[in-house]
Amino acid sequence: MKVIVDEAKCCGAGQCVLIAPEVFDQRDEDGIVVLLEAEPAEDRHSAVREAAAVCPGAAIQLDEGS
Repeated sequence: MKVIVDEAKCCGAGQCVLIAPEVFDQRDEDGIVVLLEAEPAEDRHSAVREAAAVCPGAAIQLDEGS
């Protein structure tokens, strides 16, 4: 799995950080998503899928072919 984030779409809701804090963080100054792990370990895939699904800005895309 490869994770791609679009900072321009991020609204800073922070749901991704709550669901998968090992993979996502937020910038202090504006709350925009920071990707910590572009290719997370398999045991984190479920949480990353959930984070992408609940993202209100649709800023998280997943490439499941990797």
